Amino acid sequence: MSLNSTPQSVRVHIGLFGKRNAGKSSVINAITNQNAAIVSNVAGTTTDPVFRPMEILPIGPCVLIDTAGLDDIGELGELRVNKSLDVLDKTDVALLVVDSTIGIGEEDLSLIEKFKDKKIPHILVLNKIDMLNNENNVLEESKKLAKCPIVCVSTINNVGIDKLKECIISNTKEESTEFRLVGDLINENDFIVLVIPIDKAAPKGRLILPQQQVIRDILDSGAMAIITKETTLKETLANLNQKPTLVITDSQAFERVSKDTPKDIPLTSFSILFARQKGDLYELVKGAHAIDNLKYGDKILIAEGCTHHRQSDDIGTYKIPKWLKEKTKKDLNFEFTSGVTFTDDVNKYSLIIHCGGCMMNRTAMMSRIEKAKELNVPIVNYGVLIAYLQGILDRSLYPLKEKELSLD
Repeated sequence: MSLNSTPQSVRVHIGLFGKRNAGKSSVINAITNQNAAIVSNVAGTTTDPVFRPMEILPIGPCVLIDTAGLDDIGELGELRVNKSLDVLDKTDVALLVVDSTIGIGEEDLSLIEKFKDKKIPHILVLNKIDMLNNENNVLEESKKLAKCPIVCVSTINNVGIDKLKECIISNTKEESTEFRLVGDLINENDFIVLVIPIDKAAPKGRLILPQQQVIRDILDSGAMAIITKETTLKETLANLNQKPTLVITDSQAFERVSKDTPKDIPLTSFSILFARQKGDLYELVKGAHAIDNLKYGDKILIAEGCTHHRQSDDIGTYKIPKWLKEKTKKDLNFEFTSGVTFTDDVNKYSLIIHCGGCMMNRTAMMSRIEKAKELNVPIVNYGVLIAYLQGILDRSLYPLKEKELSLD
């Protein structure tokens, strides 16, 4: 992704699934109108999920995900299939590509059931219709089996591609693009103070993605972003000629910022804003209260949605385990995951602590929360957890209470 590109985490994720040689990569090339994906007659050309950014108006920025064939064989093929199925957890709209000369098979019907179970809007794409003499018969038979929107296309002749784009637009959930970070909490011409520590964990020469996205949302709302460090917050507030509408801080500076921010100024954190945009804030707040029920030897998973070089005082692997042990006075066992890998064994944990999810789309984050919820495993994110540990959770949620949840 270039510096001028929309982050992948805020793009609508469109996953393409199907058997080998159904033409998934060819469909991607036709939709993007470029040779973005490698196309070959050799079965199994695509081996791992491949992400292709583009724009589809009026949806806006999207990412097309090319996956390996669901009928791949052998031990390696099974791993590829599992990787393809993992993509379902981040898919906003699914395209099931079928070779119309072969028709819908058991793997295709099984996948449609998975789409339905996960409530993923899906479209059957009947590819290679240029090779058919009986297109209407194949279409009617497919309607009986699939019972979902169907579009017939020929990537060779560029037939049906515009109709497919229209179908993608009409089947994209509004919630895929409607969630704001802070824009719905503020008004035009408001002053918003952002507290951004510059420590050794801060990347050199730039702001991290959550900070960038919050600043952009403030500017889109016609409000004014005033940026300061935790060490200069008092002076910043004293020099303003009007009271700010909101102070937003990095969670790691919560304690000091809370002390330096007058009680009549609402306060929250970047991570808590991401908790409401990316996930289920109510469920994450419930997860914070589960800390009081932890027992000696309990297993806790600390999960992050991206991978990064960890410093000696890393928030996930060092600070949070240290703070939890100090709070509970108990010996707890911590395990860690990062990137696209989550866990298939959710129920072995007494608590899951997740990052803010700025590098993940909402569908992926909600998938992780739902897995925990189904198994009654409490889950909380970094910002909510830190606010709870420092005794300021109620204060940090106050700016959101009318929009999101009752503090009771």
